[in-house]
Amino acid sequence: MAADEDPLDAYSRVVTQVARTVLPSVASLAVRSARGDGAGSASVIDADGVLLTSAHVVAGARSAEASFGDGTVVAVEVVGRDVLSDLAVLRAHEPVPPAVGFGDAAALSVGQLVVALGNPLGLAGSVTAGIVSNLGRSLPTGSGRVIDEVIQTDAALNPGNSGGVLADGSGRMVGVNTAVAGVGLGLAVPINASTRAIIDALVGTGRIRRAWLGIAGERVRLAPDLRERIGSPTGLRVAGVVADSPADLAGVLRGDIVVSLDGNGVVTSTSIARLMVEDAIDRRVEMTVWRNGALVDVFVTPRELVDVP
Repeated sequence: MAADEDPLDAYSRVVTQVARTVLPSVASLAVRSARGDGAGSASVIDADGVLLTSAHVVAGARSAEASFGDGTVVAVEVVGRDVLSDLAVLRAHEPVPPAVGFGDAAALSVGQLVVALGNPLGLAGSVTAGIVSNLGRSLPTGSGRVIDEVIQTDAALNPGNSGGVLADGSGRMVGVNTAVAGVGLGLAVPINASTRAIIDALVGTGRIRRAWLGIAGERVRLAPDLRERIGSPTGLRVAGVVADSPADLAGVLRGDIVVSLDGNGVVTSTSIARLMVEDAIDRRVEMTVWRNGALVDVFVTPRELVDVP
């Protein structure tokens, strides 16, 4: 910004450029299902007609249609949905506008400018701007599980924004708008290494395979002696073990403190979730827990998670 330039002019110039870059790739999504008609947003992420949206937007979809700002209207089919990340991939079999470029939410900072683009309340091509209010939020889903590492923003979101783009100041997609949590409080699923892998899997096979242990836990601060011994100030205390689950069969007990899994330090439920990927299914892994004043090794064989609606 030049020394004599008005800060608001510089701000407007950035938002204008982001809108010019990203809006052609953003579609208004009309969805028809057994529950009736619905609407949301989607964005082109590949020149071959691949679009990205929120899983809840296309839940139960019988058919869907994407309308772009240049007048292009195409039928799209649902290739795959992942309710645990609230992401879904669509495919158009007709030409679509250019794809939006991906950024990396891991590079975001609190206070950074972001721009939300989508179709709130049926108003196609809408743009709002704000900042990253916080990072690493958790969002409960309709499946009863939680999406972790969610981006919080004060960029105005409304019904219909879901599935739209949250972009950084360079016009790169860093999030998928997913929820309105209150006035000035919007949430977006991040675009990062984990979600890129999910998107690639949905494009390739239409589904995500995850491993499952069957424990519920809570993060706790460790006693000084244990903290020094394992090199971490926190651990994950097992608050519950599902009957006949892999953890139950391995002998994991309520009250155990998980300090490592498969050689990786564990401090949160998110840490375990990141390890429960496809290659962990049916593979025997070592879990170290603190139990009755001693470190105990148990061996658990995760099963595939198959009960997500």
